[in-house]
Amino acid sequence: MAGSSEEAPDYGRGVVIMDDWPGYDLNLFTYPQHYYGDLEYVLIPHGIIVDRTERLAKDIMKDIGYCDIMILCVLKGGYKFCADLVEHLKNISRNSDRFVSMKVDFIRLKSYRNDQSVGEMQIIGGEDLSTLAGKNVLIVEDVVGTGKTMRALLSSIEKYKPNMVKVASLLVKRTPRSDGFRPDSHMRDQ
Repeated sequence: MAGSSEEAPDYGRGVVIMDDWPGYDLNLFTYPQHYYGDLEYVLIPHGIIVDRTERLAKDIMKDIGYCDIMILCVLKGGYKFCADLVEHLKNISRNSDRFVSMKVDFIRLKSYRNDQSVGEMQIIGGEDLSTLAGKNVLIVEDVVGTGKTMRALLSSIEKYKPNMVKVASLLVKRTPRSDGFRPDSHMRDQ
């Protein structure tokens, strides 16, 4: 802002929700009855998530260059976002002049024990990561918190010499413990 010492938010490639955002009034939406009494407001309407996910898919296809993609979905939270993102990627591929092959594999990352971060990260599931050699890899995560777990995963994957690695995340938490990691594509800061 001109003449202001306040720093403007860095929108980068995401939507930013400010800390003082009051959310949308519940009367503007329909939602399941079992949530009545538990919700106070809606932070992000479903339509915005759908539209933003479609835009992320377009950005990913542009970044990767309509090349075949190996998608690593980080479970458990990333499943729904990954499924929606892959559907948008498939739609873009179907409507382009070049078919993009996509293979999805699922991994779990374990870096916590009893809600406490432990020094090392363990990758559970997924095929042998050596199959990532020479491939374009898209890691899909629901929430990036401090960034430490994602950096550890990227370090593990880089050992197998993939052609390219991109990270897409639905949310990025603003936290004082952040190491500054930002995914290549993300929905918003939380």
